[in-house]
Formats: sequence, C-alpha cells, structure tokens
Amino acid sequence: MKVKEILTEKEGGKLFLLGNEAAVRGALEGGVSVASTYPGTPSSEIGDVFYKIAREAGVYFEFSSNEKVALEVSTAAAAAGLRSFVFMKHVGLNVAADSFMSTVYTGVRGGMIVLSADDPSMYSSQNEQDNRIMARLAGIPLLEPSNPQEVKDLMKFGFELSEQFKIPILMRTTTRISHMRGVVNLGPIVSGKEKGVFKKDPAQFVVMPANMVARRKELIEKLTRIKEIANNSTLNKIIDKGGNRFGIVTSGSAYNYVMDVVSENNLKVKILKLTFSYPFPEKLVLDFINSVDNILVVEEVEPVMENEVLAIIGKYNLRKKVYGKLDGTLPRIYEYNPDIVSAGMAKIINKEFIKRGKFRTELPLPLRPPVLCPGCPHRATSFALKKAIKKLKLTEEDIIYSSDIGCYALAIQAPYKMADYCISMGSSIGIGCGFTKATNQKVISFIGDSTFFHAGMPGLANAIHNKDKLLLVVLDNRITGMTGGQTNPGVPIDGMGNIALEVSIEDIARGTGAGFVETIDPVDLKKTEEIFKEALQFEGVAVVITKHPCAMITDAENRKKGINIKYTINQEECSKCLICVKNFTCPAIYIEKDGSVNINPLLCDGCGVCAQVCPKKAIEVKK
Repeated sequence: MKVKEILTEKEGGKLFLLGNEAAVRGALEGGVSVASTYPGTPSSEIGDVFYKIAREAGVYFEFSSNEKVALEVSTAAAAAGLRSFVFMKHVGLNVAADSFMSTVYTGVRGGMIVLSADDPSMYSSQNEQDNRIMARLAGIPLLEPSNPQEVKDLMKFGFELSEQFKIPILMRTTTRISHMRGVVNLGPIVSGKEKGVFKKDPAQFVVMPANMVARRKELIEKLTRIKEIANNSTLNKIIDKGGNRFGIVTSGSAYNYVMDVVSENNLKVKILKLTFSYPFPEKLVLDFINSVDNILVVEEVEPVMENEVLAIIGKYNLRKKVYGKLDGTLPRIYEYNPDIVSAGMAKIINKEFIKRGKFRTELPLPLRPPVLCPGCPHRATSFALKKAIKKLKLTEEDIIYSSDIGCYALAIQAPYKMADYCISMGSSIGIGCGFTKATNQKVISFIGDSTFFHAGMPGLANAIHNKDKLLLVVLDNRITGMTGGQTNPGVPIDGMGNIALEVSIEDIARGTGAGFVETIDPVDLKKTEEIFKEALQFEGVAVVITKHPCAMITDAENRKKGINIKYTINQEECSKCLICVKNFTCPAIYIEKDGSVNINPLLCDGCGVCAQVCPKKAIEVKK
C-alpha cells in the first residue's frame, strides 16, 4: 500500500492499515485542520504519514519542538474553532501535562483529540505508565480502541463529542494497537476549515484562579453529563457467549486476547468491552455485574478498571468475587498475550485450556542488542572523546557520563560505556548540574540536537547561571534520528516540507553565556580529539557540537548521487591488533573464522572513519 492511498482512497473502499495510519485517515474523515506532534514510538508513524500528505490534504502539520508545544499549538487551533489533533507517546503527555490539565478546564470550541500511545512492556520507553490514570487526573473523556477500524472510527466520534461538550478528548492506544494491521472500511474525507477566528473570552481562556473556580464546576458538570452518554453508548458492548457464571470486563488490546482465548476454548462467559471507558459507565457496569456470578477484569498495566469495579461493588454492597491484578490472577506488569490471559483464566475456571503451539526454528538466533549503525557519527564522537580522556590521563572513576534519550545512549555498551545516568528527555544537563555540585568528579553530558531543542536549553541556562563546570556534548546529526528521521528546529525544513529557518545551537549556547563553544565534524577524529582535550580542561561550561548527518541521510544522498564507496582491509598490512573491532566496534567490521579481520561490503557505509582508527593504515578504499 502506498501512503498516499490513506488520502486518495474513496469512501466505501478498504485499506490494510496500521493503527497509526488509521488514526490519520480518521482525522481526515473527521475534518481535521491542524495536527501537531513531537515524534515518539509507538506514535511516530502518525506524524510520518501527515508529513507526506498534509499539504495535499489541506491540513497544517508540524513537528513541534516538544510535546507541550505540540499540545499548545493544537489547543490554540481548537480555541479558534478548528478541529485539531495532537499525538505523542505516553511519556510525552508528562511533558505536556501542565498545559494539558489546564486545557481540560478552559475547554475548546473546535473538536480536539489528544492521542497517547502507551507502551506496555516498555519496548521503546523508560517507563510503563498507564495514561488511563491521566484521564482521571485531568478529568478528560477517554476512548480506547482495540483495532485499526476502531482507531479510525473513534477519531470522528471524538471530534463530535469534543465539540458537543467543548472539551478535549483523550484516546489511549498501545504499542500493539499502534502497530497492528487490519482491514479498515473507509468513510468520506471531510475538508477542515483553513482558518478559524478566536473570539476573546478571558473568563474562559485566562487561567486566573478566580476564573478557574467556575471552570472547575463546569468540568464536573460536563463529566456527569458525559457519563450518561458512556452508560448508553453503543461503543461499549456486551458479548454474550451463553453463560453467566463469569463476566469479563476488558478494553483495548486486552479485549483481543480475551476473545482469542474465549473462542479457542469455547468458554461460556459474558464479556463487557469498554471502548468509551471514562467517565466510567457506572450504571452499565453495575447492570453487567448483577448479571453474572463472578467478575474477571482483563486490562494491561494498572488495575484501573478493576478498582472501579471494586468501588461499584462496595458502593452497592454486592456479594461478588472480582479477579484480576490485585489478587494475582493476572500480572500487573508488561504487555499481555493470549497465553497470559489463558493462564489467568485457568486459575479460576475449572477447565482444561488449549495450549497454543509456538513457532520453532532449527537455527537458534543469536542475541542482537541494538547498536549504532555503520557510519553513525556518534560512534566517531565517542571514539574521539575516549581518546581525549585517555590522553589527559583521566580514569573512568574520575568521570560521570550523564546521557539522554537518543541513539547516542547506545554508548552505554562496551567498549565505550559512556552512559552512567539517564532518566528523561533533556535530563542530561540538569543531572550534570547536580553532579557538579554533589561530587568532585568531572561531568560530561550528552544530548542530541532534537533533544536539545525539546528540553535541553533550560538545563544549559541553569548550568551557566550557577557557574557549573561541565562538558556538554551536543550530538547534532541533523535530524531526529531514533524515531525515524523527523525534522526539528535545527534543520531547514518544517513539518509541511517547506523551507524553514534553521535555529543555531551554537548561537543559543553563546547567547546563553557559554564561555567555550566549538563545532566540529566528528568524522575528523584528530581535530575532534583536540577539541575535546581543550573542552575537558575548560573552567566552566564547555559546549562541543559534533555536527555530521545521520547515516540514514548520507546513505540516501549517496544512493541518489550514485556514490558507492566501500572500504576493505589490506590483509598484508593488517596486524590483527583488533582496535577496529574491539575499540571502534563498527558492525560492518568482523573477524573471520581464520582470524582475519574483514569489512562486510553490504554493511559498509563508506564513511572512512575506520581508516583513521587503524594504526597500521591497513584500511583503504575498495577498488
């Protein structure tokens, strides 16, 4: 399927879509005018699709500098009467939380949907937070799709509900929903308004305490009315499999696993699927509880619905047994699958459950931890910095490496081991500030270009203002690399594909007051090493920007130009010192069974850094 088909396929057609792709089609069918994001897996493909079709679709789209800004862009659009869509990974909602909470109070005029892509099992995230809890904390209606068709359909429903009650809507997906594919039946695309008008109403939109007292009361009244809609909504369904001994309450991707187990084992149960899950439909759930003897709650991550069910049972003095996470029937952590759900059901249902077969291969697959790509400039940066540290006779115990969220965090692995602390986007500098005050160790903070714009600038200002002594290495690979190559304020192109102003990291560092600011291409190892030696001896905040395009960019550009440079090892000159293998660790360089060192031409990027690494000059361009 071509991405453009998400825009061009007509009403009545069908497409085989990812959940993330279905969200884009749903937004278009819902008449979206403005879409914004900061890229983050598992939500990234939504932005990638908008980037490719937004201009043709008549939608304004941007990769914002962070999730808070992205939410504010969409909030303003909705306040001006346009339909807007902001999306992010689950931890991005933490970044946006301040404005997110206030926007629920102020309300909106045009429909607004906030999509949070949660990540059970933390496949690409630092925590497993369940943003259904955020819905309850903020007081925002919550929708939970279980497949791509529902993702698409709920977008339109969400816009309509948002406009009806003048409140943003939260949609919670998970990694499995974001990345599963399914046949999606399409509706008509609705053209959104190009421009809106903001009608001033300070009592609504200015969050002075006196104003928000009234808004708080309005919010509670809205939620009460929306709760009645949830109680009667056809989005919440009861599936009766012919039994009332057990009732299963479930939602989202967990619903799919429940249906697999129920169907495979021919279980006689009742299932309540909650898609419109907050405000929690108390009357609907109460009626369901009363129709069964016992209840099993199947949900991923936190026992959110389980606690709601228990509260209803307590409120109405019901004698019902509730099984789920809190009693150990099901695990409280990680992503579920049919086997996990089946094992939980087997604890409480007296039945022999079918054991699912597992895919087997005769060839055991080796473990493949993530590594920096061949040609990645971050490897050259790390190698040059290590050499500078060694030349200055510093030990690993002398240095604290404060890293950040990005490809460069992969330097945690041997032989570099240059990540001692990392907790969130932009934290490397603030953590570095703390370590400079708390210890006498030398602090080196790493941050990427996109992460610097996202959340690094306040930390830099803090370090300079408080006279900290640290080295800040900004690894500028000219793109937001880890999430797939999206734009950021440091590159001269925006989310619409237009030429944009390139914000200079160097100018920001100098303007903030850094006394040492140098930019170097890390592919030049000797010069980079010298710059690092100077920076490590500077008394104050030293900023070194290592600027070289991501290997994905250079590879694509070389293919377009027909450039195909490969390196090889002159076996007569090679001393088998293994510096290129053990110290530099490019994935393209490997040891043959006979002990010789070789370069895989299929992996070689042609960057030439390895030729500088070799002390015998045995690595050369392949002729």
